Formats: sequence, C-alpha cells, structure tokens
Amino acid sequence: WKSETPTDTLLKEELDDLFWCGVYKSLDDKYIFFEAASKETSEVWYVSTESEGSVSEMKSVAPRRSKVLYEVEHGHDQWFIWTNVDKSPNMKLMAAPAQPDSANEWKLVEDADGRPIFDGNLAKALDSVTVLNTHIVVQGREGGIPRVWTYNIDSKILNRLEFEETAYDVGLLSHFEADTTSVAVSYDSMLTPPSSIEISLDDDSQRTVLKTKAVPGYNKDLYGCDRLEVTSRDGKTQIPISVVYRKDTMDKVKAGDRVPVHLYGYGSYGACCEADFSSTRLPLLDRGMIYVIAHIRGGGEMGRQWYEDPDGGKYLCKKNTFNDFVDVANFLTEKWTQPDMLSCEGRSAGGLLIGAAINQAPELFRVAILGVPFVDVACTMTDSTIPLTSGEWVEWGNPNEELYHQYMMEYSPMNNVQAKKKYPSCWLTGGLHDPRVAYWEPAKFTATLRHANPDNENPICMKLDLSAGHFSASDRYKYYRELAYDFSFLLDQLNLA
Repeated sequence: WKSETPTDTLLKEELDDLFWCGVYKSLDDKYIFFEAASKETSEVWYVSTESEGSVSEMKSVAPRRSKVLYEVEHGHDQWFIWTNVDKSPNMKLMAAPAQPDSANEWKLVEDADGRPIFDGNLAKALDSVTVLNTHIVVQGREGGIPRVWTYNIDSKILNRLEFEETAYDVGLLSHFEADTTSVAVSYDSMLTPPSSIEISLDDDSQRTVLKTKAVPGYNKDLYGCDRLEVTSRDGKTQIPISVVYRKDTMDKVKAGDRVPVHLYGYGSYGACCEADFSSTRLPLLDRGMIYVIAHIRGGGEMGRQWYEDPDGGKYLCKKNTFNDFVDVANFLTEKWTQPDMLSCEGRSAGGLLIGAAINQAPELFRVAILGVPFVDVACTMTDSTIPLTSGEWVEWGNPNEELYHQYMMEYSPMNNVQAKKKYPSCWLTGGLHDPRVAYWEPAKFTATLRHANPDNENPICMKLDLSAGHFSASDRYKYYRELAYDFSFLLDQLNLA
C-alpha cells in the first residue's frame, strides 16, 4: 500500500490459498520486494524506492513456474538470486541485470577460476544470501552442519568460516547496513553456550566475542559430545545423530553398563534440528541420561534432497522419516541402552513422528512425550476449512486424492494404533487455542491408545492448557513450569526421579 495520498493503492495481493506472502526491503534500500511462495513454487515482485510520483503496479523479477523456487536480493545494480531452477537438488546462486522478467538472464555466480560457487549440487545447500558493498555472505549447509561463507565481489574468492568443534550451530545475525567491514554471527554447540562473534570480512581470523550467554553452575569439562551416523534399513542412507552426555555416564557405557537414553526428532518441512546448546537438557544429563538428536529425513540437515521426494521425507516417501527414527532407536539399544531405558520426544509434526514410531515399534520405547502432536493426519488434511490445511497439501499431499489418502492412512498415528500391544508410557500435551494442531488431536489419540490396550499398565496421560496456543507458554517462567511437567513424567517413568 502507498499512503502518501488520501486514497491508498493496492499494489499486489496473492489470492491462492497455497501461497504465503511477505514484504521486505533490499539491504541497499533501493527496492521493496513482495514475495509469494508455497513449499514448491515462488514469485517475487518489486518496486523501486526511488520512483518519482505515484506507483501503480509492481513488476515481477521472473514469472511463476511450477516447482521453481527462487528468492531475490539486490546489490551492485543486479539481482542476486538463489533458486532450484532446472531441477537442481539444492539452491544455486545466480545473478542477473536488475530488470523485470529476467529469468532468461540468470547466470551462475563464479569464483576467480570460473567455477560456480553454488551450483545446486548435493554437497552444498544454500539457504540465504546477504549482499554487502564488498562481499556476499551466504548461509547454508555442508556435511550436515550449518555453514557461513563470504564471497569477495572484487577478487571472486569464496571463503568458509571455520570453527574448532566438529558439530555446531552457526548463523548470521541481523544486518541492516550494506557498508560494513565485518559481520556478526551467533555460535553455539551442544557443549558451548550461545555467543555473538564479530568477524572481519577481510581476515576471518580477526574475531571478537561480543557476548556470551551465562549458564550458572555449568562446567563444560564434565560433558562430551559426538557426531555419529546410523545406517538406515535401506542399507545405504546414513542418518546423522548428535549426542551429548556426561563423561562419567559414557565411562559406565564403556565399562559395559546400559544407561537411559532420550531420543529427540522432528523431520518435517525441511526444518533442521541443530546440534545446539540447551541448558534445560542439563537436568537429564546430570541424572545419567544420554541425549540424542536424530537428524532424520524430512528435515533439511543434509540439503533439500533430505526433504524432497523421491528419497527424502515428504509426500509419498514420508515413511522414511518414521523408519529412520526407529532405525536410530534400534541402533541406540544395540550400543548404549535397552528398550526399558529408552525414551523419545517430538513436538507438532515431531509428535506425528513419535506417534508413528510407537505404532511401528511399541516395544522399543519405555516413555514417549508427544507435544501438541499432529496425529490425526488424514482427517485434518481432508478438511480445508481448518486454518492452514490447504497450504499443507504441498507437504503431505491432498488426501482428497485417492493416492495420497491411501498413503496417509498407512502411517497416520490415529489410524494405526495396534491392539494387544504394550505401548510405552505416553505424555501428550495440547493447547485449547492452538490453530495449527487442534486440541482434539491429542485428546483423540489419548483415548484411542487407552481403548486399544485397556490392560496396558503404562499410563497414557494428557495435559491440556486452557490458555495456550501451539507454542505453549510465552513467558519463560511458565515455559520452565511446563517443561518441568514433561521432565517429571519422564524421570518418574524411568525411575530416575
């Protein structure tokens, strides 16, 4: 909207329910962009901030094409575009003149030797681009780890920022000025609390720690961390896992003991579960538990191919997500623990993961925590009157089509509860005002689990927050109280309380 006159002007709108919209400004302040995108297709329009007089319409950077995603930034009088055009498995970095309908002008950005710096291959995934006066800063992934690269526009040299630990989480902090000689990044790992670091663009060895989160009573030397790979049941896919533990706990394992293990997963929307720091894990670690994050398919840890069909974890290959998780659980019982000491946890789509996993292998887990779980998949996805449903069809498929309906019915937790099985102790949570996963989903799943196995001695409990939405408590003290409920149930059922 342009409000310099008494009558506002509508510049652009998106009427397709599959698409979300956003507005942003280029870092050099020269353009305002309007982006419309689904999970598979996007289009970006722009208007110059330097236009004289009234603006009547926005122009398209490139027309919408089915299953072509692209994003745009402006700098140095050209568009910088990251896109999966030509069906590349990951995003490639391209440049084009700053003009409308520029798709035919897109060219790969190259280094000093004429090699594309990001060509969309399987090895490197590109997530975002920040265009500065002297450098382009790229965020992405390589080897399953978040990475930050700097590209000198004049010398055409690409440099990856390196850190000492083998597994970590790093990301570019917000930048509002293109004219800068340094960037700030956030850094943490499963052992290292979060810190903000300023890094010179000309010499990345020049680093200044701006701030580090204080964790009272935490002694890093008491803990250890590993990054391992688990072979999936297909015999070829390597599933990364991040592991954190107290060193004295791992000493017990090396001596032949079995110890409690807590397995966390998500595996949807191409979202990544990072090997980051969490002070709230410490109560579990200090009670002798090993904490494991499974970077399963359906997430984006290994690039878009980890998420997209035919071998990722969406649409008609969604079962890979659940199979990977169960395969990791089996690995853990062979290596460190046993089924009566193994617990698992997931939230939202991660709750779907846990529901599907305990249906597939109920005897493999002792405790399951399902936070606001999306467990009634087929029923919810069939009803387009529910908020967000139609936009989710490009994630799960549209169950109004027979092929997708049949596939969903094969994994939807609500429709696959086994009778006469000993399910683990389950703790389910919901929010009365949740617009994403309605409160009746955990309620129905709780009742279904109880009804199918009335003689199961393990408790199936549900806690419904009458004032919460999808993300539970908004203030940190209530968040800690809610987390205390989860951990109390977990520790009680594992006899660690």
